[in-house]
Amino acid sequence: MNKLILGRYFPGDSLLHLLDPRTKLLGGIAFIFISFLAKHIVSLILLWGFSFLVMKLSGVKFKVYFRGVRPLIWLILFTVTLQILFTAGGRIYFEWGPITISEFGLVNGLFIFSRFVMIVLVTTVITLTTKPIDLTDAIHFFLKPLKPFKVPVEQITIMLTISIRFIPNLFDETQKVMDAQKARGAVFGEGSLFQQMKALVPIFLPLFSNSLNRAEELADALEVRGYQSSNPRSSFRQMHWKWQDSACLFAILLLASVLIWLNSINFLNIF
Repeated sequence: MNKLILGRYFPGDSLLHLLDPRTKLLGGIAFIFISFLAKHIVSLILLWGFSFLVMKLSGVKFKVYFRGVRPLIWLILFTVTLQILFTAGGRIYFEWGPITISEFGLVNGLFIFSRFVMIVLVTTVITLTTKPIDLTDAIHFFLKPLKPFKVPVEQITIMLTISIRFIPNLFDETQKVMDAQKARGAVFGEGSLFQQMKALVPIFLPLFSNSLNRAEELADALEVRGYQSSNPRSSFRQMHWKWQDSACLFAILLLASVLIWLNSINFLNIF
């Protein structure tokens, strides 16, 4: 649990740290869609190169990113395994009932694994280089056009702010509760599935209780400060769009254009 870095912020002065949060949010969403444009190995290699370049520009060591991906690797591998075993096409290597291992399934599994890992890495770059409060400011900016349609933009923004802010606290508190239970003789990860699920009950109850207490304290703090989401609010933090932001979005647009161009090429004729 303490290896998950989702929602954590690493202070720094790298190029990505200095970018406008709106740029990073748009770029992250665009990269998720762009990752599905990879149709062959050349496009996949290009996406991997772009992902490593973004990680390098963040100024955070590579081992931090891979340490954050490690807790999710089993979920990713489970999804890839299902794709490999139940997708048929091309040369068949093994077949037993509904289970089939084929050339198309293996290639598709490789692409799905790469997409999952790259999306996790790039989105992790956004959270590591952007303060949670700046990220919610960017979300609020993009939700503003929905106000005429009676969408509660302020309420959504404050909920996202609180959620992102307390994700690392929840992870740290979970680890503390697990350590406390281990000190009392609790054993996790052993026995049958039912026994392992039963062993998690002493973790969920304190976490649930502490979360309710924290929510009440936060509500009291907001009420004491006179917070009302219906009232117009100003912001101390001002976002400024710079030429670096335009250059980054242009680079993402260029990446998408190159991938589309590569998909239109018949590589069998080239190689």
